[in-house]
Amino acid sequence: MKNQNCKVGSVTQMATNINTRPLLEEQYLSFMEKADRIKYSDSNLADFFERKAIKINKILKDLSQ
Repeated sequence: MKNQNCKVGSVTQMATNINTRPLLEEQYLSFMEKADRIKYSDSNLADFFERKAIKINKILKDLSQ
């Protein structure tokens, strides 16, 4: 039997020839909505989503420069 490599958590880069801004904006809004929904039930998870949204927002700002 051949060995198989698990790719859970692997990251693939976005293609440079497509417009990634709409995708990043959608992810930003999604993470902020998730953080807002679970803010009172699981603050650690809400903090995680907020940090992800902040990172995406920084990338969006860098793209606009």
